[in-house]
Amino acid sequence: MEQYDHRIDAYISKKPAFAQPILQHVRELMHATSPLITETIKWGHPFFEYKGVMANMAAFKEHCAVGFWDSSSLIDLHGVIHRAGEKESAGNFGRLTKVTDLPGDEILKDFILQAMAINEKGQKPVVKKSAPAEKAEIVVPDYFVEALAGNPTAKAAFEAFSPSHKKEYLQWITEAKTDATRVKRMEQAVEMMSEGKSRNWKYK
Repeated sequence: MEQYDHRIDAYISKKPAFAQPILQHVRELMHATSPLITETIKWGHPFFEYKGVMANMAAFKEHCAVGFWDSSSLIDLHGVIHRAGEKESAGNFGRLTKVTDLPGDEILKDFILQAMAINEKGQKPVVKKSAPAEKAEIVVPDYFVEALAGNPTAKAAFEAFSPSHKKEYLQWITEAKTDATRVKRMEQAVEMMSEGKSRNWKYK
C-alpha cells in the first residue's frame, strides 16, 4: 500500500474551506511522525494504517472529527481524549472547526507512536463484556459510530430506539455485500433516524 493515496487529495479538496487546513494538518503530521504510515479510504473517509487501522478523520458540514481506532488503550497524560460517554463529541477530540481545536502536535505525535506500538504488538481493542445476568450488548460497528457522530439528531434517535429497532438498522448495514452499498445504507439510515424513523417505519 502506498504512503499517500490520491483519493484523499480529492476528499480534502471537496470539503468546506474551514475543514481543509484541519484535514491537511492531521495528514501531514501522520506522515511526519513516521514514513511507515500509509493511508486509504474506508467507508467514504480517510484512514491511516500501520499493520492495521490506526486512525481516521472526517469532515462534515460544520465540523471535522479525528479519532484513533483503539483510543481506549492510549495513555492520555493531558486528558484531551473524549472517552465514550463523555460529552457530545465527534471522534476523540470533539467537534473541530479550526486547527487550534486539535491537541498540540507533540501530543498528537505521542498518540500516533502509541497507536503504532499497539498495532505492532497485535493488541486488540478492549471490549467490555456485559454482566452475566444482562442481555448481550448490541455491538455497533465503529464505522457506524463515526457516521452517527456527524449527526447528533440521528445519534440521539438511535440511542433512544428499542433493541429490536437498533438491530433492524445494524443488520441492514452490516449485511451489505460491498463497501459502496454499506456507505449508501448508512447515509440513508442517518437520514431516516434524523427524522425519528425506525428502519421499517413504512410497515408499522
